Parts: sequence; structure tokens; C-alpha cells
Amino acid sequence: MTLGPTVRRRRLGAELRALRDRFGFKLEEVADRLGIAASTLSRIETGKAPTKTAYLTALLNLYQVNDSAACQVLLDMAREGHRKGWWSVYDDVLPSGMGMYVGLEAEATGLRSYEATVVHGLLQTEEYAGAVLKEMYPRYTDEQVRRVGDVRTERQRRLLDPPPLNIWVILDESVIRRVVGGPAVMRMQLSHLLAAAELPGMTLQVLPFSAGAHASFSGSFSILQFPERSDTDVVYVESVAGIIFLEKDRDVSCCCDVFDRLRAVALAPSASADLIAHVSRELT
Repeated sequence: MTLGPTVRRRRLGAELRALRDRFGFKLEEVADRLGIAASTLSRIETGKAPTKTAYLTALLNLYQVNDSAACQVLLDMAREGHRKGWWSVYDDVLPSGMGMYVGLEAEATGLRSYEATVVHGLLQTEEYAGAVLKEMYPRYTDEQVRRVGDVRTERQRRLLDPPPLNIWVILDESVIRRVVGGPAVMRMQLSHLLAAAELPGMTLQVLPFSAGAHASFSGSFSILQFPERSDTDVVYVESVAGIIFLEKDRDVSCCCDVFDRLRAVALAPSASADLIAHVSRELT
């Protein structure tokens, strides 16, 4: 599997962070030696920004990485990290951080997601997505909304490319009952969910109102898993305050535990499909 720029940057950042920790340097101390802001170095170490060759060379010297083969591997990572993903042409309409998420999703092998308010973007119909996006981006023109929708469409298309993405989605019952875009649009969306639930590698559950209090009243989240064990899981949280990526073992483990507790109390996939079909028949 060919690695894309997002995972390349993330791997390089992890290597650089490990080297800094090995020498006991503080982030601010290394940034000062490079003549850059600490926030810039932080973005490099977290894989949110590519690394300039000059910065990387200075870091390798500082961390006493003298093995030519090891240096070349890191330099190659930095070079690959500057490549543009297909989503980069939409940077002008995507919210800050969304490009990184799309890049991670493109190379993930597993996705676990709990959705408290809307259908997950990978499972939305074009009409449903349009109704959601118009409310999320009220200042966008119709053309800008269309372009954001195009990103979702392309993400969905790539689900069919091998290797397949294993998806486990839990939808709160409010998601399937909230009529988005009108009854006709919602019926199409619910029908699409039933069809998607039959796809290989797809597990869809509904968390019913009858479950009462549950483990994620704090809201929606997604967990991305990658094929290489060295690429740790990432938790993605989207809110009106912006996008948050959680990568610390403690945070990821907590979210994994929450997801496991949710799927334990959610309806079984077959019962979930029955409920979705029932809600669809109720729409008038």
C-alpha cells in the first residue's frame, strides 16, 4: 500500500518527537534553536504541517542522527509529505483540519464512529448532504456548498477501492428520526442506510432512546485505525468550535472504551435495520 502525504507527515513527526524526547529537549528549546515558532514545530511533530528540508537537516544534526540510511528515510518522508492529496483542490472551502482528516481517512483500514446528530458523511445521500451543508455553512454560495459536497462524494467513491475500509457506525435514534431535507429526502436517506448496511465490511447499529443514559452524551466521535501498528489510532471530534484530533494513548483508549460500551447497548444490526425501515414507513 502506497502511503499518502498525511500519514507520511504523521510518521515523520512521531520520529522527530521521539528523538526530541530521547535527548530531553523541550519543544520551545528546539524551536528556538531552529529560529521558528514553537507552534510551527508542534505542527511538524503532530503531522499537521510538512517539514522543510533545512529544518529537518538541522534537527537531524541536533539529535545526532549520523546513520546515512536512517537520515535518508526521514528525508524521503519529508519529501513525500509535501505531496498534495486529491482533496487539496478543495482547501478553500474545507474547514481548518478537515483536509488532514480526509487524508487520514483515505489511508485508514478501519473506522468506528458514533453519530449523535446526523448520518455519517460516508453514508449520506447527495440530497441529505446538501441539506446538512447549507445549514452548516450558511454564508457559502451554492457553488461552495456543492464543492464541499463533492468532497463527500469522492470520499464515498473511494470506499469501493481495495483494500476496503471496515466501518462500524452507531447512529443515535434521533439521527434516523430527524427529518432532514423533507420526508422524501429522508426516505431516500434511510433507504440508502439499509442498502449500505449490506455492504461487505459494514456494520450499522442504532442506539435507541430506550437505552436511556449512555456513555457518549458528550457527542459524536470517530476512531480511525491504520494497517501498520506503528501508526497509532486517531480520534476525530468535530464541533462548532472546530476540529480536534486526539492521539495520546490515554485519550484514544478512553474513546475506544466508550465505543465498546455504546455498541453493547445499541440494537443488533438486524434489529437496527428493522427500526430504520419502520421509521421510513412512518414518514409522510
